[in-house]
Amino acid sequence: MAYADYVMPPSERAPRWSLSMAWWALFSAMFWIYVAVASAGAVGLVDTIIGMVLTVATYGVVNLILSRHAARTGLTVELTSRSMFGLVGSALATLIFAATAIYYCVFEGSIIAIAFQKTFGGEINLWYALVVAYAIPLASGPVQKWLDRLNGFLLPIYALGLILVVVFATVQNGAPTTIFDVAAAGPLPGWVTSYLIYMGVWIMMMYTFDFARMGRKEDEKFHGQFTFGWVFYFFTFIVNGLVGIYIIAATGHEGSETGVVDAFLGSMGFFGLLVIFISQTRINTANYFLASSNLDAFATRVFRLALPRWVWVIVAGVITYVLMLTNVVTWLLKALAWQGVFVVAWVAIALVFIWMLRGKDVVPEVRRENLPAVTLGALVWVVASAVGILLTEFAGATVFGALAPVITFVIAALGAWLAFRRQPPRTIALTEAPKIDEQHLA
Repeated sequence: MAYADYVMPPSERAPRWSLSMAWWALFSAMFWIYVAVASAGAVGLVDTIIGMVLTVATYGVVNLILSRHAARTGLTVELTSRSMFGLVGSALATLIFAATAIYYCVFEGSIIAIAFQKTFGGEINLWYALVVAYAIPLASGPVQKWLDRLNGFLLPIYALGLILVVVFATVQNGAPTTIFDVAAAGPLPGWVTSYLIYMGVWIMMMYTFDFARMGRKEDEKFHGQFTFGWVFYFFTFIVNGLVGIYIIAATGHEGSETGVVDAFLGSMGFFGLLVIFISQTRINTANYFLASSNLDAFATRVFRLALPRWVWVIVAGVITYVLMLTNVVTWLLKALAWQGVFVVAWVAIALVFIWMLRGKDVVPEVRRENLPAVTLGALVWVVASAVGILLTEFAGATVFGALAPVITFVIAALGAWLAFRRQPPRTIALTEAPKIDEQHLA
């Protein structure tokens, strides 16, 4: 099947637990440990926990709305963006989505390569190549056919690894007497800063959209709470985060991506390497899947280039390897900050869009021949994102700079409401949606 070219028909929807296990691959990303440790190092443990709880609540509400809409319509981020932004705007959405997914491939793949080098030695560039090479065939199959089985098998091993790393770190080093007992610096309360740090990874909401479209409508309540909702984010952000904060404090390693690797390897040796390998393999299956499907959508829309998805998996792998050869951390966090602004604005506009469609038996119009190249919604998206980037870059340590994601969200939401009232997004009757086929959308 094509992953981004047409409305997901009911016959292609994934069973409840298959989709859940495929999505829960994202639970095991080392990035969540890194984010939590970075937050704790900046604002302290208590404020980080408050920020985590508020983040889980926000993600739970927003992803409940997004996942239900995606399951109801069967649309991807790109197809939904067509109605909101027009054809050009939707292409930009897929490009940003694909680029962000590739950046996460770089980060998570680098963790595996660093762990292998620290254990076995050798050139890091060769480990980068090996990590990319084995990920490509894993990510080339249809997600419903293999990803759920792979991640259902690996999930208990990762969960056991989290328990054991805490036990081993405590036995070897003793329980830490203080855990990130630092005062928050900056113009905002620490818990607000922590919450804003987690706003930088709202890309998970776009991830949710592309996965949730594969869910069956009768499972929307289950997926809205367990698969994509607060249950998932409780374990992903809070459990992962607290484990990461604890082991970094117990082992005395720095709170960097290398420090996380050192903590696992130093505490558990080869089993620590196995946990890192399993966790990063799980997350990268999802990263490569979303990167390749959105590269496919972008190339199809812009260049009219229709190629099998496995080709785009290889393209994503090549790009990932090339980026790994650079100084990853120096540019990765800056790139993610910029893209995070675009993502926050997209989420705000999507929520307004869905709210304005409430109670109507319609779905977004997605056929190319019935859509403009650009809409007022696209203008709102660009303007709100530009304001967010300017605040991020030039407002520095001021309140406005720190609140850039929130200001971006408010501008995008208000702008979308005004734009959609003046130029309502085009829709079609819900009964007409199943009649749309791939030929209409390509």
